[in-house]
Amino acid sequence: MGKNKLARWTELRGFDHVIEPPFEDVFRHDHELKGKWHSDWFKNDHPIILELGCGKGEYTVGLASHYPGRNIIGIDIKGARMWRGAKDSHNMGLSNAAFLRTRIEVTGSFFAPGEVDEIWLTFPDPQMKRIREKKRLSGPQFLNLYRQYLKDGGIVHLKTDCRELHDYTVELTRVNGLEVITRVTDLHADMPGDPLLSIRTHYEELFLKQGVPITYLSFRLPNDKEIISPGA
Repeated sequence: MGKNKLARWTELRGFDHVIEPPFEDVFRHDHELKGKWHSDWFKNDHPIILELGCGKGEYTVGLASHYPGRNIIGIDIKGARMWRGAKDSHNMGLSNAAFLRTRIEVTGSFFAPGEVDEIWLTFPDPQMKRIREKKRLSGPQFLNLYRQYLKDGGIVHLKTDCRELHDYTVELTRVNGLEVITRVTDLHADMPGDPLLSIRTHYEELFLKQGVPITYLSFRLPNDKEIISPGA
């Protein structure tokens, strides 16, 4: 392990706005904060927004700084990447930002039904092979997981450079009768200056330099409808 990575892990564990429970503590067990994020962690009743697969946490930090009236939690398993966002939010004094180091597959152990208002998926791995569909963060397996803790009709946002993943998710919303709020295939050309969407991640900057258009999709996810695959 490189010295820089080890140093970042050490510093990450020292931040008081980072939660890093052992996997065995939340695998098939509820975390002590489940249902208590408002009362015990943020100590307010502001909406809770998750960035799943937050990477370096640029979107978590950007959302928290733009919207002090919302609580933002960045979630990722890779602590060395998360360190950047945790450090930046610490230095900026963002009391409405938190980071959770865990697997997205076990997020149901951390959040109670209706506890989360919105979910952001920013440049997730598209997992485009058909046999990898269950790994797609905008696919049926994960959307049905989000239904466990997202409020009824809560919003899912997807930003991606992968047109195939965008189109797949659009087709999924059609097949399942989900309400699409916004859909654009060239975000920075079609919606320039939008403060919510103008936050850029490390990967987004790289894609834009390569001339790759960024797509965006937002839709509502009802609690009472099991999501099925577009190919079912």
